Amino acid sequence: MKPPEATQDSQIGAGATPPADFVCPPETQPLETLRKRRDFLAANHGLRWGTKGFLLQARPRADDSPALRVGFTCSKKVGNAVARNRAKRRLREIARLGLPELGRAGWDYVLIGKAGVTGTRDFDHMQADLRYALRKVHKKFDASE
Repeated sequence: MKPPEATQDSQIGAGATPPADFVCPPETQPLETLRKRRDFLAANHGLRWGTKGFLLQARPRADDSPALRVGFTCSKKVGNAVARNRAKRRLREIARLGLPELGRAGWDYVLIGKAGVTGTRDFDHMQADLRYALRKVHKKFDASE
């Protein structure tokens, strides 16, 4: 017997909605999600900038792909699984809103949540943090060339 809240419409199967991924308007750069550990480690050796809400790691890739790639991580210092997932959801949303227009093609970005801050910081401040960190990282890269 099914629980009362389970209905035929909520069953996964044919016709079910696929999981959400980054959806960008056609005029913006596509976002891809980093999934492999080696990509996260490579970003760790790139440029970084800390903000009040999170840490941003960024690096230009050597391949010819124009896509922006982004990854998200939170250590157990952020809290239990619920707190870590909440922090990562917030990081995913600010990346979805800000990276297509502020990020650079061919770059990898990793957003790392901070304990006690990422899950509770005002969302507008988090977006401002991302804009600030991207500006600083790109300026640092341009100066080193």
